Amino acid sequence: MNRQRIRLRALSGLAPQAFSARLGHVFEHSAWVADHAWSARPFASIEDLHAAMVQAVRDAGPDAIMSLLRLHPELAAQGSLTAASAAEQDGIGLTGLDAMAADAFEDANRRYRERFGFPFIIAVRGQRDPSAILAVMRRRLANTPAEEFETALGEVARIARYRLDDLVAPDADDGAAAGAPAITMRDYLTVHVLDVARGLPAAGLALALSRDGQLLASHVTNADGRCDAPLLAGETLRPGIYEIDFDIEGWRAGEGDAGFYDRITIRFRVAPDCGHLHVPLLLSPYGYSTYRGS
Repeated sequence: MNRQRIRLRALSGLAPQAFSARLGHVFEHSAWVADHAWSARPFASIEDLHAAMVQAVRDAGPDAIMSLLRLHPELAAQGSLTAASAAEQDGIGLTGLDAMAADAFEDANRRYRERFGFPFIIAVRGQRDPSAILAVMRRRLANTPAEEFETALGEVARIARYRLDDLVAPDADDGAAAGAPAITMRDYLTVHVLDVARGLPAAGLALALSRDGQLLASHVTNADGRCDAPLLAGETLRPGIYEIDFDIEGWRAGEGDAGFYDRITIRFRVAPDCGHLHVPLLLSPYGYSTYRGS
């Protein structure tokens, strides 16, 4: 987990075996995802790399996706974990639960697997603590199998994005390569989420960005209710129909307030030469508003 990050340009230049060795664990026990994504090189951004890997999973079909879901470990359960999963679960306290909390997870894990046929999957880095995760698990038990299949796949994609950020550094960190054109930030997309009921930024809110139905990236808002970097920038912000899906249920579980909405999806059109697109979201437990900012 402490391995030095590789620059995106260097990653794109790797041979298939070396590429898979670097990214084979991004999707749990499924190095075949990296194998399939290799052909999409070169990658213009980490968002493009992530999108190529997610598309490789979707292109594999429902049976392969179900197999991938079943390879994930149960949360707070005994057994061997990959280094990435162990670090993620330990980071939020799932490996040191008291007996009562451990029993609650064991019961919820059992009921979830019996209903859906695969373990409960959630990007734990986007959650506040084990109790918030348990609350989300119990609510997701009410989903239909089809709904939960898509929800779990979305969480797998979010986990993959966190892991890619651990492994890969954008080329822009070192500036443009000699002779290469500078990266423009004239066109970029940002968000800002405010909890108007409390008069505070909405920190720790997970969101997913899609274009024309394809998942591009996942983020979590910081202490200011913003993301640490633009959701997309420069040439990666191409014309199309975009959606930002906010996981309100998971965030409110951490706040201790169920509210009315489980998810809020903002759908909008991006035209050529869009400039700076800013999407504010103003939240309250029983309503929300949004507009195009700048």
